[in-house]
Amino acid sequence: MFLDGLQRKLQTGLCLLGVLAAHGAAAEMVVIVGKGGPDAMTKEQVADVFLGKAASLPGGAAAAPQDQPEASPLRDEFYTKMTGKSAAQAKAYWSKLAFTGKGTPPPEAANSAAVKKAVAAAPGGIGYVEKAAADATVKVVLTVH
Repeated sequence: MFLDGLQRKLQTGLCLLGVLAAHGAAAEMVVIVGKGGPDAMTKEQVADVFLGKAASLPGGAAAAPQDQPEASPLRDEFYTKMTGKSAAQAKAYWSKLAFTGKGTPPPEAANSAAVKKAVAAAPGGIGYVEKAAADATVKVVLTVH
């Protein structure tokens, strides 16, 4: 009986450690721009670009935002942390703007590699990817917390 209780406590502890490790292992997200883009951006500047409130990046280049796929958990985390809206709320926001002719949402890329490629190729390219996906072809301007 003592061993059964000890075994249950050990299993519970191991399960809890697994949950904590998985939570801590979440990928860090960064906002990236092309090599000629600004050196840094604020959370508000990034949010304004992705909500169509700013048409250019700091420095003047026309903003060319790239979104992650609609089903991406990264997309929901980005919009929640950067704009205070869920990805679904951001989609509804863009639907309203598109319907009234006041804007079009950022195009979706297939994944982080495609976002990075599109951002690197466009003069005002901006997107968000896992930190590990960023490389020398783009510039990190903000870490998303």
